[in-house]
Amino acid sequence: FSSFSIVIFSAVLYYCSFSIFFILILFTLLNIVWVALFLKKRAVLDYKRFDQAAGNQSSTIQLLNGMQEIKLNNSEKRRRWEWELIQVRLFKLSIKSLSLSQLQDIGGNFILQLMSILITFFAAKQVLDNDFSLGTMLSIQFIIGQLNVPINSFIGFMQAYQDARISLERLAEIHDKEDEVKEGDNLIDQLPAVKDITFNNVSFRYGGSASPMVLEHINLTIPEGKVTAIVGASGSGKTTLLKLILKFYEPTEGLINVGANNLNNFDSDFWRKNIGVVMQEGYIFADTVARNITESDSDGVLDKARLLQAVQVANIEEFIETLPNAYKTRIGASGSSISGGQKQRILIARTVYKNPSFLLFDEATSSLDANNEKIIMENLEKFFRTKTVVIVAHRLSTVKHADNIVVLDKGRIIEEGTHEYLTGLKGAYYTLIKNQLELGD
Repeated sequence: FSSFSIVIFSAVLYYCSFSIFFILILFTLLNIVWVALFLKKRAVLDYKRFDQAAGNQSSTIQLLNGMQEIKLNNSEKRRRWEWELIQVRLFKLSIKSLSLSQLQDIGGNFILQLMSILITFFAAKQVLDNDFSLGTMLSIQFIIGQLNVPINSFIGFMQAYQDARISLERLAEIHDKEDEVKEGDNLIDQLPAVKDITFNNVSFRYGGSASPMVLEHINLTIPEGKVTAIVGASGSGKTTLLKLILKFYEPTEGLINVGANNLNNFDSDFWRKNIGVVMQEGYIFADTVARNITESDSDGVLDKARLLQAVQVANIEEFIETLPNAYKTRIGASGSSISGGQKQRILIARTVYKNPSFLLFDEATSSLDANNEKIIMENLEKFFRTKTVVIVAHRLSTVKHADNIVVLDKGRIIEEGTHEYLTGLKGAYYTLIKNQLELGD
């Protein structure tokens, strides 16, 4: 409707007086150019302001989540000043943006007022020169007033469009990321008859070519239906190896096969549907205990028999029954209302409920006391039957019964074998566990 009004009233004004129509067009273009010049400057400030606002949000979340550590380390003052510095930078950017907007508005209003004065002057002159009547002059003033409304709306639209474009560009940074699964890819959606996972000279690094290798020349077979344990010092690449199996990353060099098939050729959703994982930093949702354990049910309909089996294997049934609403009791975000051991048992129950073909455990019992760990590991050993299991752990009690133990050091496999064999070598594995076993030379 605004465009229609501009066309109609411009045509009438052109018919009444070309000179006044020319003044209107000239000053309107001048106003648009003026606004466009400021839009470029505002864009730079808006980008900075959005970045600072994102940093402010991250800082606030970090303060809330890390409040316990902040208090324990008496770092409230330092953290507060860091947060206040972010607020100061955000305030300064907001003031700059506001000042720029004010200057733009002042300049725009000056152009419009100057245009109105010139149009009134030329219209009055033409009336005095008897070029047209006083009624025509009043009509022109009315037309100018009607044209100013859609023109100002258009200028406002330019500003709103730029704000929207900047926001969309930031969203596009995520939206334009390459899809994990590309349409048209001929992906495998069934498990092969032989389900051994094989690493063929696999190397991996985070980041570009200048980054160091986290895993180097890994040659490893994880046999179907067996338990494989991965041990090593912190930072040796154990968790990274699990993430490669989960298809969170692709190898920088080499291949990972499942049977005779390249892991990259499997549909990611299908593959993860067949894997149960208890990660070192597993996530607990702000939901009921039951919903947290049955997260793998995509339709939201839980299987009570599987749920009971899962909590029994994870040895958490007694704890759940003591809760006010048992399985319907809501847990705080990230498991804030439960202990670390209870959180790990819920994560184990979640994996058991899923009942997958492959199981990956990354320090899954690190927060459990010895008694709970013993009971859960005995329960899991029964559950492990016929399943392919990979366990990352430091505790001897967790790994000593594994069919194969792999020792990683600085991203390389340095030893491999059973507990008895590796202990007899008195090498890296022996060094890792001797304090737990209290072995002599």
